Amino acid sequence: MYSTFESDKKLVKYHPSARQLEVEKMEFYAFAHFTVNTFTDLEWGNGTEPEEIFNPTEFDANQWVNALKSAGIKGLILTCKHHDGFCLWPSAYTEHSVKNSPFKHGKGDVVREVSEACARGNIKFGVYLSPWDRNCPLYGQGKAYDDYFCSQLTELLTQYGELFSVWFDGACGEGPNGKRQIYDWERYYALIRKLQPNACISISGPDIRWCGNESGQTRESEWSVLPTEFYTPEEVAANSQKSDDTSFREKKVDCMARDLGSREFLEGAKDYRWYPSETDVSIRPGWFYHASEDDRVRSAENLIDIWYRTVGGNSMLLLNIPPDRRGLFHETDVQRLREMGEYIDRTFAVNLAENATVTSDKDDGYHTADALKTDSYDEYFKTFDGENTAEILIELAKKSDVTHIVMKEHIPMGQRIEKYTVYAELENGVWKTVESGTTVGYKRIMKFDSVHTDKIRISITDSRICPILSFVGVY
Repeated sequence: MYSTFESDKKLVKYHPSARQLEVEKMEFYAFAHFTVNTFTDLEWGNGTEPEEIFNPTEFDANQWVNALKSAGIKGLILTCKHHDGFCLWPSAYTEHSVKNSPFKHGKGDVVREVSEACARGNIKFGVYLSPWDRNCPLYGQGKAYDDYFCSQLTELLTQYGELFSVWFDGACGEGPNGKRQIYDWERYYALIRKLQPNACISISGPDIRWCGNESGQTRESEWSVLPTEFYTPEEVAANSQKSDDTSFREKKVDCMARDLGSREFLEGAKDYRWYPSETDVSIRPGWFYHASEDDRVRSAENLIDIWYRTVGGNSMLLLNIPPDRRGLFHETDVQRLREMGEYIDRTFAVNLAENATVTSDKDDGYHTADALKTDSYDEYFKTFDGENTAEILIELAKKSDVTHIVMKEHIPMGQRIEKYTVYAELENGVWKTVESGTTVGYKRIMKFDSVHTDKIRISITDSRICPILSFVGVY
C-alpha cells in the first residue's frame, strides 16, 4: 500500500496541462447530436440514408447558443459526423454531406454556422468526429481509411477557428470487406496536437476521461490522477454502447470500477497521469431528437442534481441537447435549461465568505487562509510540507442561513485531500457537522439543510501531502 510520505509526494506531482486546466475551468458544456438520424428517427444511421433527407428549414445556431448560455453552459461540441458518415460540413472527401442536401440549396455548412454562433455568444466550440463511418467504402482497409479520416479531421481542425475539444468515442464496426478498422490513434493525436494544440482530446484520447456511463451516475470519490496504462481507447470501445439500444443510457450501474484513485488502487502502477473525468449525459432518453420523447425530457430538478454531483464532484458535465427537425432546440429543452440556470444563478449569487474573516490553525507563513476568499489560482492557502491536516475558520460578517459550501483545491499543484469534515456553530455554541467527504479536486460543492450561523469550520483530516486550497465559498 501507499502509505509513505515519498510515495504520496510522487502522486501529487501530477497536475493538469494548460489545455486540461482550461477545460476543467469551463465545468459545464454541451453536446448537440444532429444528423440524418434526426430525420429518420433513429439513434444510429446505417450510412445509406439519402442526403436529401437532411433539411432543417428553421435552423438557427444562435437559438442554440442563447439557450445554452441561459444554463451557464460555457461551450458546445457538435457531432460533425456520426457513425452514418453524413458530414454537416461540405467535405471535399465524400458526397455524403450537406452539399448534396436541400439545406440552403446545397450551400449550407452547419459546422460553420454553429462555430460562428459560438464565437458571437462568447462560448467555446468543439467537434465530434466518429471514427466509425458506415458510409465510407474504405472503412476496414487500414491506412487507406486512416488517410480518409485524417483528411476530414484536417478540414475540421483548420476551417472553423480555435477548438476547445476534439471528442472521439470508441465506436468500431466492420467495413464492407468484413474487417474491423484498426484506428491509428497516435496519428490522429499527432495531427490534432499540430493543428489545434490547445484542444483537449477527449474520451478515446489522452486528455479527458469518460466517467464510464451515459446515465449521469457519479463516484463519491473522484480522483484525477490515474495509472498511465488505465483506460486505453480499446477499453473505452469495450465499455461503450454496442448497438442502437437506449437501455445503455439508462443503466444505473457504472461500467467502471468505483475506486479509481485510492492508494490501494494505485499500488503497483508503473506511472501516473492527470486524467480528469467527464460525465456525458443526454437531456432526453436518446442522443438524437425523437418527437416521441418530448414528454420525457429530464426535469430541472434532475438536471440540477446531476450538476451538483458532476461539477460539484470533480467531474466536468457534458449535457446533450439534440436539435429537432426544424434545426432548433425544442421548447421544453430550452425551458429546462433556463430553469437550471436560474436556480444556479440564484443559489450562488452571493458568496458570504467574501466579507468574512478567514483564518487557519497553520499555514506556511506565506500562503494564508485569507487567500481563500478569491476564486483564483493566483493565490492559495498552503500548510508547511509534512503538515497533512489543517483547520480553517470562516467568521461571517453576521449570522446567516447557510445551505452551500464550495471548496476548490489548487490543482495546478495536484490533487491532495483525502478526507474532510465541515462544521457550523449553532446558537448554543455547539458545533454541528454539516458535511463530510473524501476528495475535493477541482471543485467540491456541499449542499445541506439550512443552518443559521456565523462560523464555519473546515477540518482537513487527511491529505496525501500538505493540503493546498485555492477557494472556499459560503452561500
